[in-house]
Amino acid sequence: MNRAVLGATLANQRMNQTTSKKEAPHLLHALHSAASVIHTPLQASLSLGCEKDGVTTRRTERNHYGPLLVQKPFYPEGKEVCHVVIVHPPGGVAGGDELSISARVGASASAQITTPGASKWYKANGHVSHQQISIDVQAGGVLEWVPQETIFYDNADVIVDHRVNLEKDAVYIGCEILCFGRTAYGESFNNGQIRQRTRILRDGKMIWLEQIRLQGGSSAMKDSLALSGKTVCATLILTGKMLPQPLIDLASAETENISKGIGQIGISQFKSIVVIRYLGNSSEVARHVMLCAWSLFRPEILGRAAIVTRMWNT
Repeated sequence: MNRAVLGATLANQRMNQTTSKKEAPHLLHALHSAASVIHTPLQASLSLGCEKDGVTTRRTERNHYGPLLVQKPFYPEGKEVCHVVIVHPPGGVAGGDELSISARVGASASAQITTPGASKWYKANGHVSHQQISIDVQAGGVLEWVPQETIFYDNADVIVDHRVNLEKDAVYIGCEILCFGRTAYGESFNNGQIRQRTRILRDGKMIWLEQIRLQGGSSAMKDSLALSGKTVCATLILTGKMLPQPLIDLASAETENISKGIGQIGISQFKSIVVIRYLGNSSEVARHVMLCAWSLFRPEILGRAAIVTRMWNT
């Protein structure tokens, strides 16, 4: 039994024996308030590894502590790509919780990691939540990091650190859809704080660094250099090779058609990275925009058709 609950239970028993009915409600309220002060954050970690075995990519490592689990791998596009689903049974991250995920893809192996549903970060209650993601892809390997939406509840206080290490011609494709507040319930992100940093290194040299610090209800939430008053921000990052301009133009036209001018979309190509962004008020539109760009660019970068994971279709 939780220590706080046990303490409150024993105290309640004493109260029933020694306290008058008139005094009992006041003492009970005080006991419950004291019990709520005791906070035991959840800590969980997950370590995954995938290796090439002949023509098949197999999951060769799975170590976990706490409620971070993976389902049995599946192969919807053949043996070459191992699809892995990370499950967080509590259904959300409470204030003070700490999550750590590491994934390693061996030479010439290919893996895709996703989640069965949206990730939820609950209000802080005075405690900062942390998530650390560490990805290592060896030469010729491929990792696609494509979790479903991340929802930050009002009053959440979160630090997320995402680090990717690539060897030689390794490929990383990553997608994040961030939702600020539960807009379907009329909730905005008026309080709290989100600190996120993403780093991508190739052979030890930084090729991408992005970090953001958002204070709920601050001017940055409405600033044109940040969220411009929007509630959903999505980013798709692809490494590996330069893309032909006609393909980028096609993706730009297709994604604009999906957003119908309501959201803002941008596609930028750098020397070794392509970045697609969506800024708007709909997580559903963000999902379709990201899937459209991914479907067009994946065959060019990986030489494989874009087969949408079944988790994104549920």
